[in-house]
Amino acid sequence: MFTARAVDYPMDYTMEGHPRDLLKKDRQLSLVQDDRHDSGLDSMKDDEYDQLVRDLEDIRVQPKEACTALQSAPCPPAQAWKQQVTEDGDTFLHLAIIHEEKPLSLEIIRQAGCDKVFLNFQNKLGQTPIHLALITDQPEIAEALLKAGCNPEIRDFRGNTPLHIACEQGSLRGVGVLTQHSPHHHLCSLLHLRNYNGHTCLHLASIQGYLAIVECLLSLGVDVDAKEPCNGRTALHLAVDLQNEALVSLLLKHGADANKVTYQGYSPYQLTWGRNNSVIQELLRQFTTVDLQMLPESEDEDSCESESEFIEDELLYDDCIIGGQVVPC
Repeated sequence: MFTARAVDYPMDYTMEGHPRDLLKKDRQLSLVQDDRHDSGLDSMKDDEYDQLVRDLEDIRVQPKEACTALQSAPCPPAQAWKQQVTEDGDTFLHLAIIHEEKPLSLEIIRQAGCDKVFLNFQNKLGQTPIHLALITDQPEIAEALLKAGCNPEIRDFRGNTPLHIACEQGSLRGVGVLTQHSPHHHLCSLLHLRNYNGHTCLHLASIQGYLAIVECLLSLGVDVDAKEPCNGRTALHLAVDLQNEALVSLLLKHGADANKVTYQGYSPYQLTWGRNNSVIQELLRQFTTVDLQMLPESEDEDSCESESEFIEDELLYDDCIIGGQVVPC
């Protein structure tokens, strides 16, 4: 049987102490708490929680000799503990991952077997267990989920895949697990998928300045010139905005197009004007065409020229008619 304490488990697990106290650890998961204020345990009624514990006690560790036979056997009927869901939509696997109960999480994944519905179950924030594994920085749990057949392309309520989360948090191990253990067709999609803000994984890693992750993504063939939808900036534009000299150099090394322009028509080089880092400007100068080095004329200058032309042309309107009569100008 299982205990929810993070200790090395013997072969025969036992439940000691009050189960709710064992599961409810006072851990400050800041990223999780940004999205919700409790893990789902507090939202359960006592009788519901007690039933979950009874179901949990029915889970037995199977001998290692039986593992091979289980892999080739038909999928067993759904166990009762798989049906337990909190008001936040968390399954027991969600809760085990949130509370970083790694041995328990791994055993639940093993017990789930080929039940992809359970492994890919989304809570009310659209988070699957693998989302939470990346949020809580547990790449070994993410690896186990991928090997069990979970889908890494599922998006949460912000449109983030697990790879988006790993890139935004700067988890190089998480990125490595996802890119190494995701099936090829999933990986191709993950590298180009955008979240609901229109950001690719490369955009998120660039914004945060995680150079190792940026280089990893570029080596896997991500689109270095992909534009974010807000104003059409590429990762190179973002690097200039952030004045990240090392990122500018890395992107150029991997073939970033310095002549891509934003929706307003600005090249990365033009964004260097008025900024202090002259090294970035020099890096971009040799890759930028002459016409995209100078700033375009401002709209204010154009409007002034239009006004002066209008003042000089006193006969701009010479055919005014009021009441059927031509009005002399």
